Amino acid sequence: MRTSVLKHISNPNEFKRQLLDWAQQFREIIYLDSNNYPQKYSSYDAVLAVDAFTSIKTDYHNAFEDLKQYQQQTKDWLFGHLSYDLKNDIEKLESSNFDGLHFPDLFFFQPKKLFFLKGNQLEISYLMMCDDELEEDFENIKQYRKLKVKIQKSKVNIEQRISKEKYIEKINTMLSHIYRGDIYEANFCMEFYAENVIIDSNQTFEKLNAISEPPFAVFFKNNQHFLLSASPERYIKKEDSKIISQPIKGTSKRFEENNLDEQSKTELEQNPKERSENIMIVDLVRNDLSHTATKSSVKVEELCGIYTFKQVHQMISTIISEIDNTTSPVEILKTTFPMGSMTGAPKISAMQIIEELEETKRGLYSGAIGYFTPIGDFDFNVVIRSILYNAQEKYISFSVGSAITALSEPEKEYEECLLKARAMHEVLLS
Repeated sequence: MRTSVLKHISNPNEFKRQLLDWAQQFREIIYLDSNNYPQKYSSYDAVLAVDAFTSIKTDYHNAFEDLKQYQQQTKDWLFGHLSYDLKNDIEKLESSNFDGLHFPDLFFFQPKKLFFLKGNQLEISYLMMCDDELEEDFENIKQYRKLKVKIQKSKVNIEQRISKEKYIEKINTMLSHIYRGDIYEANFCMEFYAENVIIDSNQTFEKLNAISEPPFAVFFKNNQHFLLSASPERYIKKEDSKIISQPIKGTSKRFEENNLDEQSKTELEQNPKERSENIMIVDLVRNDLSHTATKSSVKVEELCGIYTFKQVHQMISTIISEIDNTTSPVEILKTTFPMGSMTGAPKISAMQIIEELEETKRGLYSGAIGYFTPIGDFDFNVVIRSILYNAQEKYISFSVGSAITALSEPEKEYEECLLKARAMHEVLLS
């Protein structure tokens, strides 16, 4: 049984900082921050889940069935992640590329302590604990001041896994697959990494979040594994019988000058290559959602909408469907995973070609992180614009990618990757 109370918060932004600082004492942390980004489908401004009561950690073998059983048995709030390589549980695929991070393929936990912030109202929900502990924690958080512990941070020397020349060569190989008709589109990614590095993960997340202010920011900690995410993209959300997926395909630069910024936005909206990328993935998502949708319920609510973030403009579509009440929440994830915006079309062929050409195992990058509610609703982001850190191995990684279609120009795709990498570069080198 959970004990829940409501509290009034006079300064939500300051409270969010105190909440995340206070959370650092726990082995398991998931902190979600919408950064007050205006969006139609938003349940909370921020959520914090800490301190596992129970958990599940597994590789991809039978992972979705294990998650389904865990979710049905607990019937409680569950927070965790799905790695891209869970594709191997769904299809006859494999992941044999280099992995410097060694995150589990799937990890979820049932938190003892939960905090939900919406406007000035905070809901605190504790599992099997006395009221005194809840009230004591709340008072401690309100007065919390981060101790000035000096972390011996090391110099970060960021290296690029694939050179520009090699990148262009690989894109040309992918284009040859497209011209032959093997695929229509594929998302090709490359890794930036640093070895023998010690960072202050909380401070790094705060910097990344501040310069990006995305709607799906995440600070994740599982002992020695960290994800610091400034993701602008929702993978999928369930609200009662409604399913919402919002793939991003299409990116353009921001400019300080208003006229140039508006021009960049307009060019993105009218760009035939970017629109074709987006529409192909919309078709793929429509097909994925149809596996669990009630008859004729899959609809495109918004096609190729343009949204502005601090770093870039993005093209986002919204696809919705309805399900009946007998459909398992995990089945919805399994039949739509990995998200089409990070694979391509046709999905299986794209994933096979991606595996051949990429040089790094994606792991949690281009996977998803989020939560289940006790009644089986859920909300998951897409893990992009993110720094992954294995503190034990002292290994940092961030990957970026772009969608390759018949209209792609390798040089421009490379430049798009560098644009997406800018925020992670900036915070790690500052």
